[in-house]
Amino acid sequence: METEKTYKLIPTFGNSFGTGFQVMLDNFLRLLLVTFVLFILTAPFSGLNWKFDMNDLPKNAFDWGELFGNDMQKLLAVGALGMLGVTIGLIILAYTFLAAPVVNYGGDIIFVQSVRKIKPNFELLISGFWQNYLYIILANLLVTALIVLGCFALLIPGIIIACRLAFVSYIIMDKKLDPIEAVELSWKLTRGHGWTIFFMGFVSIFIFIFGLILFFVGVFPAAMWISSSFAALYQSVLLEKGKPVEIEQVAA
Repeated sequence: METEKTYKLIPTFGNSFGTGFQVMLDNFLRLLLVTFVLFILTAPFSGLNWKFDMNDLPKNAFDWGELFGNDMQKLLAVGALGMLGVTIGLIILAYTFLAAPVVNYGGDIIFVQSVRKIKPNFELLISGFWQNYLYIILANLLVTALIVLGCFALLIPGIIIACRLAFVSYIIMDKKLDPIEAVELSWKLTRGHGWTIFFMGFVSIFIFIFGLILFFVGVFPAAMWISSSFAALYQSVLLEKGKPVEIEQVAA
């Protein structure tokens, strides 16, 4: 009886992209569906960008009078429009930090399942809302805050932090650790692999741009390849370093 062949996982730049490409081909339709759902649930909100320019407003009371005259209805309409803009902004902000991370984290672990030759479980895309929700939201906020603070310190520290915390989403979903433990474990696992993650992220930009050039349709295979490659790197690092102490304690 022939056993199913597993992927050869080595935590290197070339192997991660090579394995990621093979994972994408082996699970193309399933991962395409996952990527398409992620795009629908996250892209429209991230694409909204309403800009308010103070220079567009009248400079003094006389200009306001010329603009509206004595028509109070116009003034009320502008006020209502402003309130609508604020409301929409708050909704987008809430979705960005309270809903989108759950879907994104679920998508990440589905790609890890594919690398492990496990049939992707689509329920993971939304299961975070009733399982591990608080950890997901807090971990996303913590990672975002650390990266932003690092970027304020001349950008380079922010890039380093982003690379070293690249595995947090996988760890939260895979090991069910709390946000602090997930950040600490990601920092330990990525030790010695920071440059690999950086170059993979850099090359991923060009892969995505190339997908855009292909009449936009290529964006989905590009995103699938990138996600599969980082999932392959995560799994290969786990295999390389064995079961860390933190994981053994949680499993005990």
